[in-house]
Amino acid sequence: MPILTIFVLSHPGSVSAARDGASRRRARDLVDWFAVHERPLPWRIDRDPYRIWVAEVLLQQTRVAQAVPYFERLVARYPTVQALAEAPLEELRKLWEGAGYYRRAENLWRAAREVAGPRRGRFPTTAEGWRELPGVGPYIAGAVASLAFGERIAAPDANALRVAARWIGAREDPRSSAGHRRLVPLLTASLEGVDPARFNEALMELGETVCRPRQPRCDACPVRRDCAGGRGEVDPATLPLRRPRPPKPHHRAAVVVLERSGRWLVQQRPEGGLLPGLWEFPGGHIERGESSEGAARRELTEETGVVAGRLTHLGAVRHAYSHFSVTLEVFRGPAARAAAVPSAARWVTPTEFEALPRPRATVKVAALVRDSPRARSSRGSGSRRGRGSP
Repeated sequence: MPILTIFVLSHPGSVSAARDGASRRRARDLVDWFAVHERPLPWRIDRDPYRIWVAEVLLQQTRVAQAVPYFERLVARYPTVQALAEAPLEELRKLWEGAGYYRRAENLWRAAREVAGPRRGRFPTTAEGWRELPGVGPYIAGAVASLAFGERIAAPDANALRVAARWIGAREDPRSSAGHRRLVPLLTASLEGVDPARFNEALMELGETVCRPRQPRCDACPVRRDCAGGRGEVDPATLPLRRPRPPKPHHRAAVVVLERSGRWLVQQRPEGGLLPGLWEFPGGHIERGESSEGAARRELTEETGVVAGRLTHLGAVRHAYSHFSVTLEVFRGPAARAAAVPSAARWVTPTEFEALPRPRATVKVAALVRDSPRARSSRGSGSRRGRGSP
């Protein structure tokens, strides 16, 4: 056995020292690498806590390339927290359209109103203070507190936890409490002796561009000599382990594009559920044994009180959400008779509908309607189904 190994095994304190040395070396090498490889992202032009916060909210569930245009539109429209706090929530949701996870937009708006109101425009300076704002969890709190205010705290996002797991060959699922208990202290210990803002940003950059979930580029990694994956002790592509996720359920639904004098009947989703506050066509699940047209008529009446006249099937729209996918059978036609509609519904022109915040699936439905020839059916012929109708 090599003498150094015998020394380490016979002196337990030296194990801790060796780990501390590797931790400090990783942090230094990572920060040095970042000084050369930092991407010129728009939220990095300064340490404005507002811009950093908006960016981190977007980046929580959105990749950098997708987040950049949303960030630029948001800060151009709302350059300060006061401007965001004064914005109509529906306007913010429209700017957010397509980014997904719409609850983030609402939480951002509510937190902005708290900062601009009770806090008189003063942002929290610590992660603990940030956690008091709506929608702010450990990652966003740590990121903004360290990047904007220099707090020596980790920002444990998915990238950071994945990189840390590969450093030490950890097999715990980082989403589990056991994974957090092992990996977050490792990241916190790495902050000693370096600028926490630079370290956290460098770690995010490494996870985004080099230590990727699939096909990690270990040959380009600045810390591979102090990484179990980089040294070949474990296969980094297999870490971190994750509990297998159940397959996404698939749902079938029917929607009705009800027309009257060049207008469509649309309704707003409730605030408390999925896709809160967004606007869509009436519709819902196709029940077992129910035809798609039957479901369309039933859902329309249940939701709006309106009875449809002759309907034409235009086709199907498919869309995948984070936890399920859906096929929407799309029908189009007039109301059977005039009727009042609920307060959450309104008649709008196609152009007016484009100005409202809508789910991505509804945008697809509107495009299908716009691109479909107007249905023609003879008087008394009933509904005529299109090709591919179930």
